[in-house]
Amino acid sequence: MSFSRYNAYRIMWVLVFFDLPTETKKQRSAATRFRKSLLDNGFNMFQFSIYLRHCPSRENAEVHIKRTKRSLPAEGKVGILCITDKQFGQMELFFSKKETNLPSMPQQLELF
Repeated sequence: MSFSRYNAYRIMWVLVFFDLPTETKKQRSAATRFRKSLLDNGFNMFQFSIYLRHCPSRENAEVHIKRTKRSLPAEGKVGILCITDKQFGQMELFFSKKETNLPSMPQQLELF
């Protein structure tokens, strides 16, 4: 039985950032559907047009990336970036001029 321990280089964060048109009712509806699909897929809003999701492995991240690609709107720009937990932990966040803490990582359940 092989056992691979989760570590900061195996755990991944998937970031989806987008700029979607909202000039017409149809475009607003498509943008809302896309944001809702991200939330339904377990993403959390990081900024207005940036959503992120914690994934325990590269394989799990690929599943969520594929789901995101299936729900892309017809118009607009969407970027998907996958980074390691180690890289995510090196991010510096500021609220105005005050440095803030990174969002808390979901609890990992480890058996045995």
